[in-house]
Amino acid sequence: MKFSTSKNELQQALQKLSKATPTRSTLPILSCVLITASNNKTTLRSTDLELTIDLEISVSIEEEGSAAVPLKQLYDITNELPETRITIIADIKNKIEIKTNSGSYDLMGKQKEEFPTMPKVEEKNRISISGNVFRNIIDSTLFAVSKDDLKPSLTGVLFRFNSTGLTAVATDGHRLVKIIKDDYSVDTFVGDIVVPKKFLSYLSTFLSNDDILLSIGETHMTATINQDTIISRTINEVFPDYESVIPTDNTKILKVDRKSVLGAIKRVSIFSNKSTHQVAFNISNNSFIVHTEDPESSSRAKEEIIGEYEGDDLIIGYNGEYLKDVISHISGEEVIIKLNTPISATLFTGSEEEESKTMLLMPVRLNN
Repeated sequence: MKFSTSKNELQQALQKLSKATPTRSTLPILSCVLITASNNKTTLRSTDLELTIDLEISVSIEEEGSAAVPLKQLYDITNELPETRITIIADIKNKIEIKTNSGSYDLMGKQKEEFPTMPKVEEKNRISISGNVFRNIIDSTLFAVSKDDLKPSLTGVLFRFNSTGLTAVATDGHRLVKIIKDDYSVDTFVGDIVVPKKFLSYLSTFLSNDDILLSIGETHMTATINQDTIISRTINEVFPDYESVIPTDNTKILKVDRKSVLGAIKRVSIFSNKSTHQVAFNISNNSFIVHTEDPESSSRAKEEIIGEYEGDDLIIGYNGEYLKDVISHISGEEVIIKLNTPISATLFTGSEEEESKTMLLMPVRLNN
């Protein structure tokens, strides 16, 4: 194999590919990028067995072939080079030579036959969606995905496709986000799919205005963005019945400026208990106070904020970290907070997205 390409193009490709290279693995071949050069196209592929990234780059090819090249060394030397043409040569004994106008660098590749084959994904369930729409959904849901591997169904985002729209849901048992896109419907695929967080956070980095093509199979999902193909295992678990935990009887309504309440929570939570992060709302028709107290460190804080409230007086506690997450992911200038009792779930929406985005947060019991 022998081809040359520009430093910038190779560097950008390797940067993307590094996201699917495991830092530690019992399979040494996974630390490599598989380069396949032919007269038709030249592709680079990396995988951690969960996520597979396959990219096409522009090259001047002299000899067809393929090689498994250690990705970190190739990436590191490419980063350090000035803008130049890079020639990569591989022989049948897996010796790799990287040549530029000013130097040459040799390293040993690995057996390309050991590199995992590309997962096969059925082409029948294909969905085209705007990159911007998909990125907005990802950015609004990922914070609520669970980190608990013992609850695998919660470690991804549920996408429910049907002819009336698209619903996306994420929850970790404390927080829940539900987004409805009723202006987006598909006829090619109807059903639920739980998509891992790693795949979605990778996509979010590279999505633009361009449409993205999704192909949904039994065990994998493929995203095609221009010349890039990203394949991920899906989570083969039933997502919990989220509708049953979203309350319909939260009749106490608090409307408050988003920046004001978020700023107050950030300042007050500095003085909260470092393990519980407990912050409380004391709400009445006359006042809205955000406060905390930590007996362990003898610290306390409170701020009063202007808001509009309809309902009986209420004192309710939350985990301050979760509360900041929820409110910071609401768009618009105003937050609408719908409450019921000190132990029932609270709903948060923005005035501009009342129907399309709902956030739920479970309260915590306050210390007496």
